[in-house]
Amino acid sequence: MTYAERPAARAGVVLWRSSAPAEPARQPSLILPDGCLDLLWDGKTLRVAGPDTKAHLHVPRGDENFVALRFAAATGPAALGISAAEVVDQYVPLADLWGTRRAWLLEEQIAQGGAAALEQWLLTAPAPADPLGGNVFRMAQTGLPVAEMAEHTGFSARQLQRRSKELFGYGPGHLLRVLRLQRALARARAGQPLAGVAADAGYCDQAHLSREVRALTGRTPGELVS
Repeated sequence: MTYAERPAARAGVVLWRSSAPAEPARQPSLILPDGCLDLLWDGKTLRVAGPDTKAHLHVPRGDENFVALRFAAATGPAALGISAAEVVDQYVPLADLWGTRRAWLLEEQIAQGGAAALEQWLLTAPAPADPLGGNVFRMAQTGLPVAEMAEHTGFSARQLQRRSKELFGYGPGHLLRVLRLQRALARARAGQPLAGVAADAGYCDQAHLSREVRALTGRTPGELVS
């Protein structure tokens, strides 16, 4: 599978493309949770890939091609007018969320204009009116504990849990785990020893790192890095 991405026309959004070879060369790929939501065009249908709580395998069809937007920092629910909780761990046609006619109109534009049309839609889509999503995402990226997140936002822990599910599909505690996994893998892939990765990424020790990686991905850290 080939893959390329670049920043899109709005902060917190990435435009990406991928293509898979025809059978029999296709290979499954492991999709890791990243706290993001994606809007994908496969040449026929727009679909929403909701936030993943755990990793899952994707087996591409022959000659599969995508152009898509990846929304981080809770920008996706605002742009699409949905709650992330509606699509967590799901891959659904946009028509199921918007209705057939509204989704069809956007699909017609993208069928004609491709990535440029998708990005043009992004420029007209609603942006988050509340900075909470971006703030929580940035705090989770730094590893700030949930209690301190709540204190910074002025919400109780229960209120922050509810709002985070709307914005990310899951609570701030799980968002912390997902983004900590991403930090750890980036360090490990850069060649840092796992003991140092565990300390720098916020795990108690290397054993804690291994347990969390397996819980979220079904793999050991070494398997993911290799």
